[in-house]
Amino acid sequence: MFDYRNHAGIDRAHGFIRGWTVTSAAAHNGTQLRNVVTKDNTASTVWADSAYRSKTNEEWLRDNGLKSDIHQRKPKGKPMPETMSRANGRRSKIRSAVEHVFARQKDKMKLFIRTIGISRARVKIGMANIAYNMLRYVFHEAKRATA
Repeated sequence: MFDYRNHAGIDRAHGFIRGWTVTSAAAHNGTQLRNVVTKDNTASTVWADSAYRSKTNEEWLRDNGLKSDIHQRKPKGKPMPETMSRANGRRSKIRSAVEHVFARQKDKMKLFIRTIGISRARVKIGMANIAYNMLRYVFHEAKRATA
């Protein structure tokens, strides 16, 4: 089985993919944070799921003037504290915008990676990301034209 992941940094205000990278599914998500978050980002807060939380990533974000709003992991063998659960729920409202990008690519754009080799997967996912950004641009232009 050949499986690849699209790691993307999404512009929260407009929904454009600002940065992306492709890895095999075996690669850990947390190592890709630096590849998708740009230091010149106009927003100072970074939202991500708990797979991206690590001491190294937290330090890197702090050193680059970015605020971490990455999901907290549930304590092992214990129930999740109510405050942590509410904080993760707040974060999920923002992160859902990112998940919508992947859902649209998979459902509407019929993105299905069935290639051998990461180079081919990188091209196919890259083209899907470009096509997605073009669709977002058309959406925003149409919205602006009707206003």
